[in-house]
Amino acid sequence: MGRERRRIKAHDRRTNVHGAPSVRLAKTVSSLLVALFVALTVGVTPAAATTRSPSDDLVPASGAYFGSILDWGSDSVADQADRLGSPSALYQREVAYPLTDAERTYLAGFFQQTAAAGAIALVVLRPTMPLADLGEAQAQDFVAALQEVSRPAGAPVYLSFAPDMNTTWAPWGQRPAAYRAAFQRFADVVHDRLPRAAVVWSPFWGGDYPFRGDAPAAADGADTDGDGVLTGGDDPYAPYYPGDASVDAVGLSLYFDATGGQGARNVVPGPDDFVSRLTGTDGSGAPDFSGVYASAERPLLIQTAAFYSSSVGGPSEIEVKSAWWRQIMAAVGSGQVDDLDAVVWQETATTRGVVGETVIDWSVTLTSDDVRSAFVDDLRSSDLVLGPVRDRTGSSAASSQASGAMSWAVAAIVAALAAALVIFAVRGSPRARRWRYAGVPSRDARIDLFRGLAIVFVVVNHLGLMSFFQIGTQEFLGVVSGAELFVLLSGLVLGLVYRPKLVSGGIGEVVIRTFGRSAKLYRTALAVVVLIFFLALIPFLRGQAVTTFTDQGTGAAGPGATGRVYDLYAGADRLLQYPVDPQVVVDFLLLRMGPWQFNVMGLYVVLLLLSPLVLWALGRRWWPWVLGISATLYVVGYTTRLRLLPSQFEDSFPLLVWQLLFVVGMVAGFHRRELLGWFATRTGRFVLIALVVVAVALMLFSWNNPYSPAPGDPRLSLVPDNTFRDVYATLFERTYLAPGRLVNVLVVVVVMYALLTAYWKPISTVAGRFLVPLGEATLYVFIMHVFFALAVASIPLLNEGDLLYNTLANVLILALLWVMVRTRFLFGVVPR
Repeated sequence: MGRERRRIKAHDRRTNVHGAPSVRLAKTVSSLLVALFVALTVGVTPAAATTRSPSDDLVPASGAYFGSILDWGSDSVADQADRLGSPSALYQREVAYPLTDAERTYLAGFFQQTAAAGAIALVVLRPTMPLADLGEAQAQDFVAALQEVSRPAGAPVYLSFAPDMNTTWAPWGQRPAAYRAAFQRFADVVHDRLPRAAVVWSPFWGGDYPFRGDAPAAADGADTDGDGVLTGGDDPYAPYYPGDASVDAVGLSLYFDATGGQGARNVVPGPDDFVSRLTGTDGSGAPDFSGVYASAERPLLIQTAAFYSSSVGGPSEIEVKSAWWRQIMAAVGSGQVDDLDAVVWQETATTRGVVGETVIDWSVTLTSDDVRSAFVDDLRSSDLVLGPVRDRTGSSAASSQASGAMSWAVAAIVAALAAALVIFAVRGSPRARRWRYAGVPSRDARIDLFRGLAIVFVVVNHLGLMSFFQIGTQEFLGVVSGAELFVLLSGLVLGLVYRPKLVSGGIGEVVIRTFGRSAKLYRTALAVVVLIFFLALIPFLRGQAVTTFTDQGTGAAGPGATGRVYDLYAGADRLLQYPVDPQVVVDFLLLRMGPWQFNVMGLYVVLLLLSPLVLWALGRRWWPWVLGISATLYVVGYTTRLRLLPSQFEDSFPLLVWQLLFVVGMVAGFHRRELLGWFATRTGRFVLIALVVVAVALMLFSWNNPYSPAPGDPRLSLVPDNTFRDVYATLFERTYLAPGRLVNVLVVVVVMYALLTAYWKPISTVAGRFLVPLGEATLYVFIMHVFFALAVASIPLLNEGDLLYNTLANVLILALLWVMVRTRFLFGVVPR
């Protein structure tokens, strides 16, 4: 019957490629005939069948859907549609399971893109917990989140649960019994609550099974040939199959990759490699996957691409890739493979890994124009179906134009307001003079207020709650986070405070004080790192919120690493063994472990140790040499990615790069009086006005950030998404302080300081009583917020993504921190 269905689909292609009602009727009749045949042959009624047919919208009326896997950090549905001429019919995206707040946000953005393109969503669930711990509760939470963020609401969707489960590289791999149980628990919840969703079971092609050189003992029923070990003679699929009642569709990762054990090499696929591997006739020993698992009720989705690397020899890119895509297209058009309903191409310039040092390029539209043109031409003449395949439910052209007009209106209002503030301050009217800063010389309250604002940004970001606070603070002042502001302002305060000490007490006093402060910070860092480790062991605390880090795609690994999870306490459990492994003690002492919310503390420890040398040079008026050497070190660190120390902070705050912010801050603080005098001159005022213009432009640019905005997160549309991503990736990468971000933070600090100077009275009246105390005790707040982050992550209500609850939690925590500072809670124990 599967081949009969394929013949019907081929006839449909010849008569009506868009799927007329007659096609759907034929398809429905075919499905009913299959169900009736099964019922008569096995003695059950059709109503009692154990399989669950997917929604008609998930399978094409003819041919097979063409789907894509994009690099979601740097690419988008709209951009790929421009390259193809149409959107793909289906798009695939991975998310963590259980969902984190960040992943929930990414998923919402993904659904918005697919809905606007009229495409089908294929969501791949990547477990971040042991399979045995993934029960009904996790499935219920995921489904509830999916129902809330899916666009359009209730639309059919493919859900691929923990694919590649038969491999060694998946953390959940080669655990058949645990996998089947987890899959079945998830599928039961989906079938109960999402009737239009299809749960996909998707192993990796088994030609190289079990994907390792040795023959380990087989467990959980993986030993299908009964020899007691896992070898190529065992079935690579059957032990992992959860059963017809749980599986609505089947998938297979079937890539052409001829590297084997011979190293990286480009190879042209054989003329029938695709069909022979899929049907088990290639001699590898892998069974006939399509014949055994695909059927009229269980459509088949193939995830695929062909290996090519420009850095190794062999055939050209177009020879390798076209040979593979053409045989896939031929298989779809000829009906050689029964029930093949979707071909999902890995459309990324770099993908899962490297062979040696060779980067793999799987894409077909992100490479040369020749490859893209050839692929698009072949695609258009094939039986692969492009989108849109359902009604577009995104923004219409009219609403997009309205959004663009609104964006320009917002930009004009912000620019006009900035101009008015500058003119009012420069004119020097009596009221403007009354609003200016006139604080006591011994302490600069402007810096305290600014530091208070920076620490609020840090706390909100590190709590990780999707809230209105996070929407309003995430790179709000420009492409700048609280971390950059905090580091520069810390250097500024150090230069400001130690200049008089250098004059009165000499370099000796400066060394004693800074070394003492560094030692205190080091002891504090060790105490927090160890305490968090033991707190994370408590069962009711969700320790992974502080002991692991999920990449947001803005760091050194680039957008392709979005969603990658890092263990920040790897090997720390050796501390609980007896005798204790000395290496784990060394790791703790070198700050190789610790919560990601706290790792910048190691940077401060080192910078304080180096600060006497900088202060000594500044005291000799060698500031040009100081800035020149610091800038040179920045260039070396930025271009080479060189790590100087083994400490964990080097992963997020590389010393050679981040020292520049601290040193620039020290120089500015040391020469504050001179700088203020220069900005009061005609030239200085002109430069300040220019910096205000740059600051406003960068702030407006930042408000265009398209990276998976949260529901309700307002974004401007002044800059096309792809342009923003390209510029952001080139100029504003965070970990290594790309030049654009570095300039942005310097401009923001100068302009904010000028703003606080000109409008101190109204600003301090509104925000000073809250922000100044926090700014005076930023170290204390920074230490205590780590424990709040652990507590927040352990409250289930705050992990459901509710904006209102999470916003109230932000308010409560910030208020508690303010009260703790005002009442000097634990000031005798916690440094401030």
